[in-house]
Amino acid sequence: MGACCSTSTRSTCSSRNNGEKGPSPRLGIRFCGQKRTKKTVSDHTMTLQHLASIPNRIFANGKSRSSCIFTQQGRKGINQDAMIVWEDFLPEDVTFCGVFDGHGPHGHLVARKVRDTLPGKLMSFLDTNQPKQDGSGQICCNGNSKRLEDGGDLDKDGSTEEKLDSLWREAFMKSYKAMDKELKSHPNLDCFCSGSTAVTIVKQGSNLFMGYIGDSRAIMGSKDSNDSMVAIQLTVDLKPDLPREAERIKRCKGRVFALQDEPEVSRVWLPFDDAPGLAMARAFGDFCLKEYGVISIPEFSHRLLTERDQFIVLASDGVWDVLSNEEVVDIVSSAPARSSAARLVVDSAAREWKLKYPTSKMDDCAVVCLFLDGKMDSESDCEEQGFSSATLQTESDDGGQQKSEPCLQRNFTVRSSEENEAYGRPAGGDGTTIGAAEDEGWSGLEGVTRVNSLVQLPRFSDERPST
Repeated sequence: MGACCSTSTRSTCSSRNNGEKGPSPRLGIRFCGQKRTKKTVSDHTMTLQHLASIPNRIFANGKSRSSCIFTQQGRKGINQDAMIVWEDFLPEDVTFCGVFDGHGPHGHLVARKVRDTLPGKLMSFLDTNQPKQDGSGQICCNGNSKRLEDGGDLDKDGSTEEKLDSLWREAFMKSYKAMDKELKSHPNLDCFCSGSTAVTIVKQGSNLFMGYIGDSRAIMGSKDSNDSMVAIQLTVDLKPDLPREAERIKRCKGRVFALQDEPEVSRVWLPFDDAPGLAMARAFGDFCLKEYGVISIPEFSHRLLTERDQFIVLASDGVWDVLSNEEVVDIVSSAPARSSAARLVVDSAAREWKLKYPTSKMDDCAVVCLFLDGKMDSESDCEEQGFSSATLQTESDDGGQQKSEPCLQRNFTVRSSEENEAYGRPAGGDGTTIGAAEDEGWSGLEGVTRVNSLVQLPRFSDERPST
């Protein structure tokens, strides 16, 4: 999403996990024939310290056994998108995928924090609540089970699939809630006017569970009765112009309206200030708007996959702003090598940004492609497409930036005070890089790019002149 500039230096940003305790990668639902293994605090700490080196977990450009992922920085400043594929997330064919699109002054840090922390919260919830499933019959979680583990009939509470649905629904709900709570209390990460979207899926055998907030999207490529590829949208873009979202925001005294120069983009505004103009109705962080209708409660859905379903694509709105669902499905299904599919989608989006919006700054793009048959190209195919082990890591183990990452550049997404009065006139800029000292003096959002996530940072007590 569009970057913006901080009006406050109240806190120091950091992407470190600050010694927080995370669950080990094998915690979770008990599976048929498996005994529950007790995990110690040292196991949790060790997992967190080596998060980036966990087997079958990728978060930078590359591929895994059944997926490929790719992200590219736009022209609005530092890349604020994050992504992850975690195969063997739980035993028995369970894969976690997610795309997170940050916004605001510290959006890139929020997105990475959510990427690194949210999966562990899902694990922790499932492990903690596992005993609730024991008793008359424990849920068999191989994704294809139609009976309880003890072989008994389905009880009056419903089928195993219904219980599985209920378990994962509660896991997503409580994990998202815990994630937002952690962001709010984080000592070194200011999320007051920064936040992130999230579109997350868990594939468990033939079951697909989805939880999402914001306007990142998931789609699926599937074959119809004529064996033609069709696009199926799996999630809903949770924007402020959705009637149910607008009703909730207005009920909480927030305001929803669009600017004159972008009438198609509804935004959320404070009741007492024309700020911040958030272009989504649900997000992690953004605590300046949490009392006014913006929430972090995810939408949840459960879908049973069939043999006709071929692949799933998760992407940030930098892709969906310029490519349709059908176009993305066509690109992925026609990719010469599966390992190149995500990169081809991003390349296509970059070309469309130049063609459709030549005067706008391209947004960051992040794409995850998960192939449902579990197959991927050979290593030689991967290297032919330009991927190598040297390019897989673009971020440090703790989620921070390495020297190879671009420095934060002034991206001219702040309006001047004169433009704030008119709202509609974009300001120009030369895009020059500035130092950290000047960065601290930024006061808002300058200029207009197409669909920035924030328009104007609110003015609060520490910015008001003394009287």
